[in-house]
Amino acid sequence: MRSRTPPNPADGPHLAPGAEFDLIRRFLPRHAHARPDVRVGAGDDCAVVAGDGIALSCDMSVEGVHFRRDWLSLKEIGCRATAAALSDLAAVAARPVGILVSLALPEADAGMHAVQVMEGARRAAESAGGVLLGGDVTRAPAHLAIDVTAVGEAPHPVLRSGAAMGDEVWVTGELGAAGLFVEQMLAGAEPDAAARKRYAGPEPRLREARWLAERGFPTAMIDLSDGLAGDAAHLSAASGVAVLLAPELIPIHPAVLRHAASAEDALRLALAGGEDYELCFTAALGALEPFAHEFQREFGIRLTCVGRAGGGDGVWWTDAEGNRTPLGLQGYQHFREER
Repeated sequence: MRSRTPPNPADGPHLAPGAEFDLIRRFLPRHAHARPDVRVGAGDDCAVVAGDGIALSCDMSVEGVHFRRDWLSLKEIGCRATAAALSDLAAVAARPVGILVSLALPEADAGMHAVQVMEGARRAAESAGGVLLGGDVTRAPAHLAIDVTAVGEAPHPVLRSGAAMGDEVWVTGELGAAGLFVEQMLAGAEPDAAARKRYAGPEPRLREARWLAERGFPTAMIDLSDGLAGDAAHLSAASGVAVLLAPELIPIHPAVLRHAASAEDALRLALAGGEDYELCFTAALGALEPFAHEFQREFGIRLTCVGRAGGGDGVWWTDAEGNRTPLGLQGYQHFREER
């Protein structure tokens, strides 16, 4: 039997001539770097990766639903779609390996427009420590759609289901700026520059999640894509605990505080604006507080305890006496409740 040397991913794809394949060649770097966790890269029928506990997640972005071309550059569209998928890897404290990207695009975009989208996607993957592993491209009748599959390694994944009564609830960063940008654009107002940056260039908290997990802090974790109100409800349902939030502790982004019509409106954006791509996680009572300043020095973002896990289910406001009141907010949902 004839032996065969495995392909070197750094050699690049070997594709036959044709307009579609010429476009795919333009998506990829000219000189890819070999890495031990990618055995077969882009250009074959499958990418082949190595790792201990392969983590997989996919995230779709559709023009007119997740983004608008008059709000973002094409590179920002690709970057943002990729960051959303990579944020799911952060939620389980995975190390990124790479991304698979499928593009459905109108014929008029099958040139530099597509190349710019993929440039943004590739750069986002590389800045997170991953590579472009491959994907697909097809013609669409009207609108651009981007489907990103993120691939990572998670030998000890942090799940949504590990929170226990008495755990503290923490969040990274500051919330609400992406939601503020959307509201400003829909209203035809001049957007706040910091809010636009948070919307156009979200930073998945991959390094932060691994820092926390390596020290054994998170008992349960989720990324904040639909807003703290909705995503904390998922953590509550998976762990079988209630999430009790203190409104005065919620870390609201300064741009939201500058522009919100009221304190209530600022709180609404922080909890339900969505697309913050921060982390929400639980930790044992008192375990993390001594390390919070070290985290902030390391990553330059806040780490805030916003409440506790208690008995029952759902997400509630709580006061110093332990009294609960309904949150009255939900995260973003693509579909209405069935009637």
